[in-house]
Amino acid sequence: MAFGGPWTGDDQEHNDECHARWGASLHRSTAQPGYLDEWYDAQCGGCRFWIGLSGQLGQDYGACTNPASPFDGRVRFEHDGCARFTGREDGSFG
Repeated sequence: MAFGGPWTGDDQEHNDECHARWGASLHRSTAQPGYLDEWYDAQCGGCRFWIGLSGQLGQDYGACTNPASPFDGRVRFEHDGCARFTGREDGSFG
């Protein structure tokens, strides 16, 4: 990782390390036994309170801004989710 200029978020090695660290804190993983079918339609990336990060990390991660969520103010994987999901009116994702 090069230092000095503004951070662009596009350092692949750094992003891979972030994904490994942040993935350990998933609330719901599509790979876990017992993942409910209805959760596929209630993932963070489709929540009106999810704001994507910039750069390459923003393709998979964003900040939760839902004051009712236990994840408010935390970076979340777009395919994670919680019980406070609020879908976007336009049905968009990411």
